[in-house]
Amino acid sequence: MEIFRNPEAFFLLLLIPLFVLRHVQGLYGDGAAVTHPAVFAMGSRGRIWHHLLFLVKMFAFACLIVALARPQKALAGEDVINEGVDIIIDLDISGSMDARDFKPNNRLEVAKQVVQDFIKGRRADRIGLVVFASQAVTRCPLTIDYDVLLNLVETTRLKMLPDGTAIGNSLATALSRIRESRAVSRVIILVTDGVNNSGEIDPLTAAEMARTFGVTVYTIGVGSRGEVPYPVRNPYTGREELVPVKVDLDEQSLQEIARRTGGQYFRAVDPAALRRIFKQIDALEKSEIKIRRWTTYSELFSSWLLGGMALLGIWLVLTETLFRRIP
Repeated sequence: MEIFRNPEAFFLLLLIPLFVLRHVQGLYGDGAAVTHPAVFAMGSRGRIWHHLLFLVKMFAFACLIVALARPQKALAGEDVINEGVDIIIDLDISGSMDARDFKPNNRLEVAKQVVQDFIKGRRADRIGLVVFASQAVTRCPLTIDYDVLLNLVETTRLKMLPDGTAIGNSLATALSRIRESRAVSRVIILVTDGVNNSGEIDPLTAAEMARTFGVTVYTIGVGSRGEVPYPVRNPYTGREELVPVKVDLDEQSLQEIARRTGGQYFRAVDPAALRRIFKQIDALEKSEIKIRRWTTYSELFSSWLLGGMALLGIWLVLTETLFRRIP
């Protein structure tokens, strides 16, 4: 964006009509002036050259006025000063997340969409992703590159890991990624629909570790109660069919993990409930953001000044030589 530091200088442009009037009077006055013989030989064309010379002087005058107005290019921006919240999304991708009670997709696809919406709602917090089944792996370390993180969430699939549910190991993996953080608030959001049945670390032991490091764990139990439709391949037809299956959820352990770490436990029985839960966590863990706005200016008057001086020089040379008039 370009601005003028001294815009009042443009009032000098009001002098141009006076210059025009004086120019006309000089050309069509009493004719007493003596012109250069070469110009006199041009006849009427000599008068045209006098008009062009006058235009050169006016352009020089206009350029000098613009330079006097001090044109500047303004570069504005803002620095975000974030008090800091580091968040690890700990997402269950075990086989039970393929249950179809979260229409129109399975539990994992709905959870992924909700997680993506949550990420898009943050401004400057570092967020990471851990996924687990019988093993736990870091899909994305803490980052503010949300585009990369969103892509990794989108490409997360079932059967990426051997089946099982290692809640304790997943919490330990998430802790390894966040415990060295110096953020004001450090949070793990655990999303699961099962019971810990794999891994070497007990979930409550992992919860004690989180409490020791001052990490808050929010736990979300996913899935409707009772039997849920689950895809099973028919061995005779080879087709996938939905059959009612009972999927266990260890709510007591999830509640205890949240309690010990100062977090909260939530139960999401449908997609709408899961979205509300993430919005609630989003509100609970909002970071304090301060924005410092700044503007830098670069001067542009020099080019106008040089242009005006160059035109003025041309005008002076011509008026003292070829177009010199002597009364």
